[in-house]
Amino acid sequence: MTLEEAIATRPVWLQVWVNILFLGAFVLPLALLIWKPSRIAGLVTAAASILAAGGVYWIYGQLGYVRLLGLPHILFWTPLVFWLRHQQARPDMPVWPRRIILTVCTVIVVSLAFDYADAVRYLLGERQPF
Repeated sequence: MTLEEAIATRPVWLQVWVNILFLGAFVLPLALLIWKPSRIAGLVTAAASILAAGGVYWIYGQLGYVRLLGLPHILFWTPLVFWLRHQQARPDMPVWPRRIILTVCTVIVVSLAFDYADAVRYLLGERQPF
């Protein structure tokens, strides 16, 4: 079973969330490429999200659909959020990239809340696949 097929077996709210996460962490950052002051933020965010996704697929291939799947998000997105907030505060950052960065950070932080909770539960012994 692929990761996409495994997600399709989960509750509808989770499937909706995965789509929101894809839009907020993978697609929306590409809009930052429009403005020169936010281009690096867009590229760094896209790269971090691609690396995190690759890590999720790798863990899925090794362990299956387990609570540890959020670990790559934790490793790549936690420092990214702090860096993006710093980028957002730059005086030369136009208003629309600031709004986009805030939206991206909001989506990522919500995801990280789930990811941290799941990682802790995994470390405390909940290692069975969903």
